Amino acid sequence: MAPVEQFNAEACAAASAVLVQYPATDGSVQDFSGLCQTAHAAGAKVVCASDLLALTQLTPPGEWGADVVVGNSQRFGVPMGFGGPHAAFFCTSAAYQRKLPGRVIGVSIDIDKKQALRMAMQTREQHIRRETATSNICTAQALLANVAASYAVYHGPEGLKRISAKVHGMAVVFANALKQLGYTVGSKVNFLSF
Repeated sequence: MAPVEQFNAEACAAASAVLVQYPATDGSVQDFSGLCQTAHAAGAKVVCASDLLALTQLTPPGEWGADVVVGNSQRFGVPMGFGGPHAAFFCTSAAYQRKLPGRVIGVSIDIDKKQALRMAMQTREQHIRRETATSNICTAQALLANVAASYAVYHGPEGLKRISAKVHGMAVVFANALKQLGYTVGSKVNFLSF
């Protein structure tokens, strides 16, 4: 990931969107408000990949200028399940809420090394007939979204903040133990030290 300082107007003008991770995979938290202003001035949008539980403690991406926020809901009461499955979220500012596509088409390389179009984001019901479906993946994803939503409603805003603080506390204890064992622990400004 390039440091925020490297994103200038020229770099943003060459892109249609900039993707930022908040917090980053190492737990670091950066202020992207300046990047958002630069990107918007250059005509680019800002997409933020985020963590729902961290957002209970951090400034919401919309407040610092993100146009779209994406992530998954696994940390909201969904068991680990060996890495999945879990429901995702995709949200946008009010200016774009009626402009979201029903399908996003991506480009892949097929087995013969030729470009192939594929549906990158969709609901499965859009292109199959119910009577010929052979799996229940749609139901499973809706179930996981309902589990995450129920978890959020059950705990409420203050309960989610308490859970986040507890996770933070356990992460700090773990980081301090690693330091005592002589390991280097990532960034000094991170979700572990909000």
